[in-house]
Amino acid sequence: MEIELNGAPHSITDNQNVQELIAVLDLTNKSLAVAINREIVPRHLWAQRVLLPSDRVDIVRAIGGG
Repeated sequence: MEIELNGAPHSITDNQNVQELIAVLDLTNKSLAVAINREIVPRHLWAQRVLLPSDRVDIVRAIGGG
């Protein structure tokens, strides 16, 4: 199945949830914000939110520094 991830096509497995996507991308335990179809998905809902073929997923990683 294919979704749009940060503006580019990205293949995922069927019934994959946001938490699994984060793990596949090796971003577990990082400071992230996730939006699906322009709506923020709170971290506590990542395991429940199953991705659909038409989903547009944006992942933003916070990077500290100055």
